[in-house]
Amino acid sequence: MRSPSRRRFLAGLLLTPLLTGCFASRGGEASDTSDGSRLRVALAFPPAENYSPYGADATLLSRLGVTEGLTHLDANGAAVPALAESWSRENDRSWLFTLREATFQDGTEVTPKAVATSLTHATRAKPVTAALSGIELTSEAADSGWVRVTTADPDPVLPLRLSSPGLAVLSAKAYAKKDAVSPVGTATGPFELTKVTGTTAATLDRFDDYWGGRAQASGIDAKFIADGTARTNALRTGETDIAEAVPVSQAASLDRATRRDTATTRTTSLLLNTESGPFKDPKVRAAAREAIDTSAFAKGVYEGYADPGAGIYGPALTWAADARSAMGVPPAEGWRRVKPSGRAGAGGADGTSVTVATYDNRPELPEAAQVLKQQLERAGFKVELEVREYSRLESDALAGKFDAVVSARNTMLDTGDPVSILAGDYTCDGGYNLALLCDKTVDKAVATAESMTDTAERQEASMAAEAAVLATDAMVPLVHQRIITGVGAEVSGVQLDPYERALVGIGTRR
Repeated sequence: MRSPSRRRFLAGLLLTPLLTGCFASRGGEASDTSDGSRLRVALAFPPAENYSPYGADATLLSRLGVTEGLTHLDANGAAVPALAESWSRENDRSWLFTLREATFQDGTEVTPKAVATSLTHATRAKPVTAALSGIELTSEAADSGWVRVTTADPDPVLPLRLSSPGLAVLSAKAYAKKDAVSPVGTATGPFELTKVTGTTAATLDRFDDYWGGRAQASGIDAKFIADGTARTNALRTGETDIAEAVPVSQAASLDRATRRDTATTRTTSLLLNTESGPFKDPKVRAAAREAIDTSAFAKGVYEGYADPGAGIYGPALTWAADARSAMGVPPAEGWRRVKPSGRAGAGGADGTSVTVATYDNRPELPEAAQVLKQQLERAGFKVELEVREYSRLESDALAGKFDAVVSARNTMLDTGDPVSILAGDYTCDGGYNLALLCDKTVDKAVATAESMTDTAERQEASMAAEAAVLATDAMVPLVHQRIITGVGAEVSGVQLDPYERALVGIGTRR
């Protein structure tokens, strides 16, 4: 039984990017005696990496209430306590985190040593987990029950970074195998992953010793259904209680009472391969940019459940929308109206053959790619589309095997910090750089943004770095999405999270 003295205070310097709207509290009120029914959940994305917490599956685990980190994000994007109940900054590179009394799902105690070990494993993951892209981090158990986390360079947003699903805390048992990390029975969330059926289904049971109280549902039966129409039909016929990512084409088929749409920080964009192929030429990229009419995507493909592309950051981030407004730029035309220095003029489209890839887990993407194909062909390109399931697309996209990729990316998912998406997706060392962009001006602008500690200054620098990215035409924003979730009439407490990290919590029940 641990009995360190507990100093309960929160650190300063927490960035709080504001979002329009809000989402349900992390858990809500839970009954300690409830033996509620099991929840049936239909998910869009099957596990792509055997439930590894260091890649795309990390968000899947957090959405199902399996994993959690030292902190999590509130509705306004601020870091708030999770496994850490308080923290303070020792100096510009080192932070101390006080742990709450908690237990891993295998019955072992959450100790400073266990947390430090877990974070150390995350730093050694290959490829590096997105939240640590460009970050050198060490952790250790400190005196009086603290965990000390230190970065090689000053990191004013470390508490935000540690909220990333990719930095979930797991017990020592998770690392028993040399080349694999297993969250089965080793996490700390309200639901324990107990059975995995390949990439088709998973069984989760309530973890009764969860520090936040017993969940109201006794467990979760999750099915992975890539086809959006099939997910929607499962909800409509009563075969599932919650269906994520309902296609906009299916929204009208659901009763209004079972349909929830949530403004998110997810941007659908066209990412152009800047390393090889036709789009290596800036003039050809500029020709593609000039060919695109974003209103056709927002009004047509997304049927009003999206806003026309304004930039990397969408209107759900009010500080970004306010910045564009201050510049006199209409939100729907931000990416086109802002004229960053160094942007190439259009040319070289006539007869140029390109391959554009996308995935069908989000059913609007193939349709968006088809509209994009028509727009590019009108401009003189010859376009071949490649549509796959995401798990079969990602590695080839990162390897530059396509000329362009249409992708939906939550720009604030990895850390909640606006700079992180820039570092991870658009710098030379970025771990999720689908455009394969390596530009000195962009890297310098991102480095400047990373150095800012003041919230307003960091946001302003992020907008400047966004302009540098847009100047390369490596990324063309198409729309900023609203996510539609299907919720059964008898279900309550679903977490409608603009960051898309949470879906089921201790207060979710039917």
